[in-house]
Amino acid sequence: MALELWETLKEAITAYTGLSPATFFTVAALGLAVYYVVSGLFGGSDNHQHVPRQYEEQMQPLPPPVQLGEVTEEELKQYDGTDSKKPLLMAIKGQIYDVSQSRMFYGPGGPYALFAGKDASRALAKMSFEDVDLTGDVSGLGPFELEALQDWEYKFMSKYVKVGTIKKTVPVTDGTTTNEPAAEATESNVGKPAEDDPSVAAPVETPAGGESKEE
Repeated sequence: MALELWETLKEAITAYTGLSPATFFTVAALGLAVYYVVSGLFGGSDNHQHVPRQYEEQMQPLPPPVQLGEVTEEELKQYDGTDSKKPLLMAIKGQIYDVSQSRMFYGPGGPYALFAGKDASRALAKMSFEDVDLTGDVSGLGPFELEALQDWEYKFMSKYVKVGTIKKTVPVTDGTTTNEPAAEATESNVGKPAEDDPSVAAPVETPAGGESKEE
């Protein structure tokens, strides 16, 4: 059936155009190519004006990294890429790096955008994209995961500029708890009988029958 249609098409091309099928398809291809070239030069001028502007915005030189010093994890969230005027930062093992040059990966819409503005040590070690792993806590990781995390750290150290560290929060202890052992010791000393204290003289008992001897 297909062969019969092809033979009919060849006969129709020869009858109506006077050209062989090969010549006809060659001319058609050349005409289509000329059409695309001409339409690209004149018809699509608006599109060609917008595309270079987008590339120019992406190719603008990045500002030099700004040293932040110590910041909290909450403050680090401000640099997740949602504000284009701020640098794009990410932390690994408590060390903060400026990853603005890799905005296509760590910026909004990138494959690793959820790591930006956070210490993603655990997620990088496990290659996890779960929210529960977006933390700098690496306790309980296996040797292979720790090795993978070390490789990530070497990559960040060699490619990006370190701009700060994450401030570690130290739990504040109540000062009254330190006095409890001393208070307990004082109470125990008060409760001891006087016979345990060598400074208190014990009463001397007189031998039995002592009065009869004096008589």
